Amino acid sequence: MKHLILTIVMAGTALIAGACGGNASQADAAETTVDAKAQSAVIKCFDADSAYARVAEQVAMGPRIPGTPGHDRCVEYIKARLKDAGAEVTVQDTLFAPAGTTTAPQRVRNITGRFNAGAPRHVLLLAHYDTRPWADQEADEKLHDTPIDGANDGGSGVGVLLEIARVMNQLPDNVEVEMLFVDAEDAGSYADDFSWCIGSQAWADAFDPTSRRVPEYAILLDMVGGKGARFTREYFSDRYANTVNNLVWQTARKAGYGEVFPDQPGGALNDDHIHILRTGIPAIDIVESSHPATGSFNPTWHTLSDNMDNIDPATLKAVGDVVINTIFQ
Repeated sequence: MKHLILTIVMAGTALIAGACGGNASQADAAETTVDAKAQSAVIKCFDADSAYARVAEQVAMGPRIPGTPGHDRCVEYIKARLKDAGAEVTVQDTLFAPAGTTTAPQRVRNITGRFNAGAPRHVLLLAHYDTRPWADQEADEKLHDTPIDGANDGGSGVGVLLEIARVMNQLPDNVEVEMLFVDAEDAGSYADDFSWCIGSQAWADAFDPTSRRVPEYAILLDMVGGKGARFTREYFSDRYANTVNNLVWQTARKAGYGEVFPDQPGGALNDDHIHILRTGIPAIDIVESSHPATGSFNPTWHTLSDNMDNIDPATLKAVGDVVINTIFQ
């Protein structure tokens, strides 16, 4: 996960209870009844322990830094898991450098798994699988050159997607689900926005809507496994894909995850969804960006504490359940 561009603070807006008429207690009771019915219909095939195991398997490979054995192992691992789940797997393997920069071209391997090809509807899910080469947020500067485990920042989004892939055969087949595992997201410089998200930049530059199907929307998962995580509404997601953001947060409330997905504004992030947005696909980012201890990211962000000790299966399940129910209900 890259840097927080800014934190949006909403002030001066008041919602007046009962402004549209009606009895507040009656309205609350009606909403409770509706939510109870909605929760009884929630699809619950996502397994928290299985998702947690997928994260642990990645961490066991070591740092997944492009050009390292751990990264190579992770590429083959993701491909194998997708194939085992019945996906059509392709890899965009290319040399890429952002236009207008002096950054040297680097190898990028973006992995795509496709389920239910040709179904009436089509959505895109994505997460990055590489990890930060440096623990540059450690208090001790001597540790800054040490690679991180990337359990949350790198491993968690992949773990959730691979668990969704595993249960795809238990879900309706009326939606084509395209899963994109993007490379080279997390080795950027805080002084250069275009040095981040190299994989999604390469994918977006190669995107041709005349030669392929265009997804209805895209959902990015980034840092979705932290203990006690709360997911607020990322700014650019709200601004450019508000309908999708509304759908996800409404689904979370109806599925019983309103506390995990509070309907509150979050940070404005330079993340992979920015490059998906420029293809014309409405894209949102589910990411922890309003942690109470920091005002932004999880305290383990870009530190050596981003390990399995700080991954919560319950958080993985909340995100997985919300994504599945957003797509299929």
